[in-house]
Amino acid sequence: MRPTTVTERLAAVRFVVDEDEPHIVVHQELAKSTGTAERIIACCPAGVYWWAPDGTVAVEYAACLECGTCLAVAAPGALEWRYPRGGFGVQYREG
Repeated sequence: MRPTTVTERLAAVRFVVDEDEPHIVVHQELAKSTGTAERIIACCPAGVYWWAPDGTVAVEYAACLECGTCLAVAAPGALEWRYPRGGFGVQYREG
């Protein structure tokens, strides 16, 4: 039996989006001026962040693996990140 690929494993992850309280807020101007925007786009293993056509950093909450990598590379104050409230967020189905 062959091992599963990362793509196959990520396909098993489910995320329940909290429409009322997003768990990630990008402070656009500070993120751009500190280089945080480029770093979070480059480092996120799930591809949560990307450049929107209007030049802002877009966020796809439903892809977030809640690993905290973006928070680790962000300049202080450029990104608000917290775990989603109970019943929301990532649900791993494997290991």
